[in-house]
Amino acid sequence: MSNKKAINVENLSEEKKRSISDNKEVSALRNGVFCSELIEPIPEFIKATCERVYPGKNNNYIVMGRDRSGLRSSGYGGMGDTQASMIDIVVGRMADKPRDNVYVDPNFKTDAARIYISQKSDIDKYFDLAKGSGDADTKSAIAMKADALRFISREGIKIVTGVDEENSQGGNIETDKFGVDIIANNVDSDLQPMVKGNNLVEAMKRLTNHVAKLNGIVEGLLIEQDKLNKEIKDHWHISAAPGHRTSESPVLKLVTPITIMRHFSKTKTSLRTHRTNLENFQKNYLSQGGRGYINSRYNKVN
Repeated sequence: MSNKKAINVENLSEEKKRSISDNKEVSALRNGVFCSELIEPIPEFIKATCERVYPGKNNNYIVMGRDRSGLRSSGYGGMGDTQASMIDIVVGRMADKPRDNVYVDPNFKTDAARIYISQKSDIDKYFDLAKGSGDADTKSAIAMKADALRFISREGIKIVTGVDEENSQGGNIETDKFGVDIIANNVDSDLQPMVKGNNLVEAMKRLTNHVAKLNGIVEGLLIEQDKLNKEIKDHWHISAAPGHRTSESPVLKLVTPITIMRHFSKTKTSLRTHRTNLENFQKNYLSQGGRGYINSRYNKVN
């Protein structure tokens, strides 16, 4: 969604306003249609002494110099460090509020879009990123920022960490320390490890197998309990009078058949349904051909 006007010339300098002619032929050449010349407000970039600036005509720049994230005193270039070269590719300084006759430094928060390449930087701090697994301080870095980023490949995309033993500053790298953090909304308070899909499938299959065995244990218990219930139903004792027996318990005679029937009609039926549900769960979620297979068919993580 955009809140700014498609054509915004409110902050043009007086000089540019005068240069816009009432002559229709001249105006047609300067209205930007078909990518023709376009007069629009463009802030003045504050160039550092060490920088070589390649400006375009419409608030777009390639700046080659030394690391800085804003004022000329910022970054490792501002501190006078060696081996701190930088290339800053930026479009839309001041984003949706550009003005003529205003002088601006790089602004990593408000400039519309940028690719920043630095030999030495504190890149996470420059862009105010959540710490995640750790900040990249005093490191070479490439950062891209815009309203939307798209990485498009006709074949595959790999995001690979820990490929060298030393970083660009000559420091040793602990190759088992660095991974990939995916942090939505720049909030890392609930950052958790990714799940390895094949291991999860194997664990869920084993759990399903254990639950199925538990189903069998319950059914076996039910069968033995019904045998006991049938004996209890007709239970009697020998009385004190020789040759006679006591009468059967009227309560057990009534309750036991009901319990046996409920075991058959409800518990055994529920156990069969439970086994079917387990089979369907495994088929749908833990099998590659299942409609809800929990693993991606395309993307992998280690």
